[in-house]
Amino acid sequence: MKKIIAQAVMVLVCIFMVNVQLMAQDAAAIMKAARERNDSSSMGTRDRMVITAKNGSTKEMVIDQYSKDGPNGSRTMIVFNSPAGQRGTRFLSMENATGGTDQWIFLPSLGKSRRIASSESGGSFMGTDFSYDDMSLLNRDADDDRHSILREETLNGVACYVIQSIPNKSDYQYSKTISWVDKAKSRIYKAELYDKKGVLVKLLEMSDYQDVQGRDTPKATKISTVAEGTSTSIYMDRVDYEMNIPDGVFTTAYLETGRTR
Repeated sequence: MKKIIAQAVMVLVCIFMVNVQLMAQDAAAIMKAARERNDSSSMGTRDRMVITAKNGSTKEMVIDQYSKDGPNGSRTMIVFNSPAGQRGTRFLSMENATGGTDQWIFLPSLGKSRRIASSESGGSFMGTDFSYDDMSLLNRDADDDRHSILREETLNGVACYVIQSIPNKSDYQYSKTISWVDKAKSRIYKAELYDKKGVLVKLLEMSDYQDVQGRDTPKATKISTVAEGTSTSIYMDRVDYEMNIPDGVFTTAYLETGRTR
């Protein structure tokens, strides 16, 4: 009798393990589809960044952003057009051969570029609620995390998967991300970002999805810092997928001169 019970328990354990593995595979597939749904080898945008302080006052900046696949992964150049105090500031981010990211910033007031140290990656990017690491958050590869489905629920009338993503490497600034993904359209509507202590520190929200060159594109992205009561919203005023961007844009020479030659 004991042998039969033991065998039954083993069968139940095996079934449970298989279900867990299948759920993990499903979660990974869902997140991969969500993050790669508008996959493009290059992209250019004109964006308005609106920073909202705790007291409700706002500050607006206009930026051009260029992204393009490179030999080691994604590359991004951000150019500030306004206000006058930030005009000419440029930021370069490139994935490297080791799987990490190299970042530089050029400030006109200094007249030269400087590399962003890894110790600064969690710091505020140009006074916004985005950290330096957050600037590549939306381009994060689904394979960089382990995913699991926590539950299914409705968000703003839309049926969603609620998926937990835990980074494979401990050097990432967040210990986990919980995302709400549209079951039908693979849209990410909301993501909660938790620090190393498991405390919710930021909230990412994506909205105003529109068809742009056949791609279902979120024209508004908002990130809020929970403890501070502040937020930064990015509104895409212009989007160009598969844009012809010279490789020279993604160099420290362009960072300092604004010219490809």
